[in-house]
Amino acid sequence: MSIPATRAARHARITDLLGRTAVRSQAELADLLAADGLAVTQATLSRDLVELGAVKVRSEHGLVYAVPAEGGDRTPRPAVGAGVADARLGRLCEDLLVTAEACANLVVLRTPPGAAQFLASAVDHAAVPEVLGCVAGDDTVLLVARTADGGAELAARLLALADGRESAPHGADDPSLPPEGASP
Repeated sequence: MSIPATRAARHARITDLLGRTAVRSQAELADLLAADGLAVTQATLSRDLVELGAVKVRSEHGLVYAVPAEGGDRTPRPAVGAGVADARLGRLCEDLLVTAEACANLVVLRTPPGAAQFLASAVDHAAVPEVLGCVAGDDTVLLVARTADGGAELAARLLALADGRESAPHGADDPSLPPEGASP
């Protein structure tokens, strides 16, 4: 992964890390950023956390950093495990995916009007390894697969999730997942 050394890119990576990983200290966060090639001083990291509105919250891992969610609910949430994000993707595919068509490394997903952002967000948070990136409109999501011919397999996998024939990408049969029907 190549991350530019800009403030915006650093903030985005910090937000992503805090959403996926239980980070207990600034030193731990600095190490995670360094692993991505982003060297930051403690002062810069401290300033970044303030600018992002990050706070420490109690979680199953003890006190961890969290950033406020986007949209209407600005309550800081601790990181969720991959299984929770994958289960959410599975539920949203079942509820929202209308069609999935592939061409080379591109997949076009259709949803009901206004639902594409939700589905794209679920793909982003589940960190599906085959997906390089996604762009969402009102009722359409464009996924870019990592391999030149990976679109067809990715489309088939998401359609299988929508039909309930496949579990979510990273092992949604994790017993720590919320029960079926719980809110996404």
